[in-house]
Amino acid sequence: MRIAKDRGYTRRTVLGGSAATAAGLILPGPSIGETAAQHRDRLWYRQPARVWTEALPVGNGRLGAMVFGGTAHERLQLNEDTLWAGGPYNPVNPEALAALPEVRRLIFAGRYAEAQALANAKLMAKPLSQMPYQTVGDLLIDMPGVAAESVTDYERELDIDAAVATTRFTSNGVGFRRSVVVSPTRQVIAVLIEADRPGSVDLDIGLNSPQDATVTVSGENLLLAGRNRAEKGVGAALRFEARVRVLRTGGKLDTGKAGIAVRGASSVTLLIAIATSFRGFADVSGDPSIVTAGQIAQAGKLTFAKIAAETAVEHRHLFRSASLDLGSTPAADRPTDERIRTSESSNDPALAALYFQYGRYLLICSSRPGSQPANLQGIWNESISPPWGSKYTININTEMNYWPAEQTGLSECTAPLIAMVRNLAESGARTAREMYGARGWVAHHNSDLWRATAPIDGAQWGLWPLGGAWLCIHLWDRYDYGRDLPYLRSVYPLLHDAALFFLDVLQPDPVSGELVTNPSLSPENIHPKGASICAGPAMDMQILRDLFDQVAAAATILKVDAAFAVQLREARARLAPDRIGAQGQLQEWHADWDAMAPEPHHRHVSHLYGLYPSHQINPDDTPELARAARRSLELRGDESTGWATAWRANLWARLRDGEHAHRILRFLLGPERTYPNMFDAHPPFQIDGNFGGAAAMAEMLMQSRGDDILLLPALPPAWPTGSVTGLRARGRCRVDLSWQDGELADVTLTGGLAATRTVRLCDRRITVVLKPGRPIRLQGPDLSRQA
Repeated sequence: MRIAKDRGYTRRTVLGGSAATAAGLILPGPSIGETAAQHRDRLWYRQPARVWTEALPVGNGRLGAMVFGGTAHERLQLNEDTLWAGGPYNPVNPEALAALPEVRRLIFAGRYAEAQALANAKLMAKPLSQMPYQTVGDLLIDMPGVAAESVTDYERELDIDAAVATTRFTSNGVGFRRSVVVSPTRQVIAVLIEADRPGSVDLDIGLNSPQDATVTVSGENLLLAGRNRAEKGVGAALRFEARVRVLRTGGKLDTGKAGIAVRGASSVTLLIAIATSFRGFADVSGDPSIVTAGQIAQAGKLTFAKIAAETAVEHRHLFRSASLDLGSTPAADRPTDERIRTSESSNDPALAALYFQYGRYLLICSSRPGSQPANLQGIWNESISPPWGSKYTININTEMNYWPAEQTGLSECTAPLIAMVRNLAESGARTAREMYGARGWVAHHNSDLWRATAPIDGAQWGLWPLGGAWLCIHLWDRYDYGRDLPYLRSVYPLLHDAALFFLDVLQPDPVSGELVTNPSLSPENIHPKGASICAGPAMDMQILRDLFDQVAAAATILKVDAAFAVQLREARARLAPDRIGAQGQLQEWHADWDAMAPEPHHRHVSHLYGLYPSHQINPDDTPELARAARRSLELRGDESTGWATAWRANLWARLRDGEHAHRILRFLLGPERTYPNMFDAHPPFQIDGNFGGAAAMAEMLMQSRGDDILLLPALPPAWPTGSVTGLRARGRCRVDLSWQDGELADVTLTGGLAATRTVRLCDRRITVVLKPGRPIRLQGPDLSRQA
């Protein structure tokens, strides 16, 4: 096979094949045999995916597909972000408000098991569980002229810079290429199948689904239409449709009852549009047929090359906003699955850089303005009953999904999360009123497409009222990174009402008089008194300190609600403080129960929220609490589930221990916690570990708190030389830096606002005045100013 480059594309012809030479087909993407060093932002493999966690994800925020890369048989597993079970519902238990005072009394009396039993009977949601996110089904492509035993030169890859999945192979002397993109502008999944010998593409194309759906064929169109599933007594409310159009160059097309056959084509393009009748969490009146027909009609006017080029431009607008180079070794030239298998024993810093960029890729593909937020699996799910419903678990997992967004230049990707908080504030106001008799709004530890906010699953897991408050911290972070007053003004009512709820429901501890939450729990841990529910766990107090501080600050910045800000500051001063226990650890609960807890290595480290993602605990201002947090981490252990391992890496980065953070990161990137397709292995798959790992790497290289910027605070010895561009510090500041032999080489700060910043490197501090459009460059470990 002869390979020649032409304007970033690859022209492939089979030697001696006159027809192929005449055709001169252009096949986009890197060539077979190109090494990872030549094309570092890619995952690649020498064999098709056998299982779902080997397939490669593509998406545009709303639509997703998992590409298996088969030869004679290809499967694209399909998702649309509003295809969930059930329909609008109100899960608040009507007995909750009357039972709440007794639950509180039992907790304050130390009768925790009785309180939990009563809470399970009277306070928990009906139905007890929320609705799951579900698969649409599969697009199946058979190539009857391809025999597995004849396949050579096989390679499949995911180019995370261009957002295209490509499969290449040769069969019986014919080179085939299959490319898949998901267009954010045209809202279709586009598939191109082409050969380097004209007339060689034979396909059988079909759709199937585990949903209640039927397939019909009309001309060049395949249509899968049906309804979602009822779940736990909540009726099915959504109609959905997946529409496929088959466009060919040459050959002929035949239709059957359940599929379309193409024979003798030179290339075939498939356009897939998917929609449901969902218009909002209380409105299911949409018409998916009108939506998919319109999207197919518009996309059908364009070539695949045009759709792919548009997709790359839109994707790169976000993806190329940051980059990371940690150096490369020969290990980087190997297929991705081989690198993961040996990552803990080989020197492969480029794998960590790829993991960082892959996390950013996944966030771009699963959370764009106008889409639903990234759920427990981002957007990719092959089941109608996925683990934990693939919902929004807002006692850590949803928040972790967005940890890398602001710091790695993906603030646009937070738009769906902010939109969800607006919805939750609406449904959560009903829950606050009906369950607590309180003003404001509340959300507990989980939610779904229908924005349910009542506690679910059982009191030992679900009776935690801080989910909405934690999400509000992300609303503040969006302001703090961008310092956009109109945005702050738009979200202030959400922040105000989240804080208002807690002013109404906080209870004075009968012994200390401190304000505490009751009932609550420390997610999702059991304390030694035979229950989970309790009063005033450390995490609650830490989140409320942030919430009250931030809402009061927002009121001051916006020059509104001065009296309310005073109330918040007074309540904040009465919140139960962080305490250090007998083991020298940061206490997880109001009482010193840590040493007696049944699960000493519990996956959650909820009481360390104050260290990360918050800045309440840090080595500079609260050294004793920082030492106690370190002791808690030592006691809890390094290795846990995927997302919990990622959280630990972030916490050690905040403690400025780069070697320890890197040790945890190596485990996270190893075969026990990373699947062959680089999805996080909880196990099973949860995407939050990918996002938490990317955030940890950013934290190791740069941290910002208020107007301080910390450079290389946790640089590990394993990364002696490297560079990162496009990190963001709070206050609309871009940070590009490089280092050599473990020491800073240079840093460039580019401010979007006129501001003064303190730049810190180890013990060195300097003050810089930033002006929009005028970068400041500092060099060396002494931070000398350069013109």
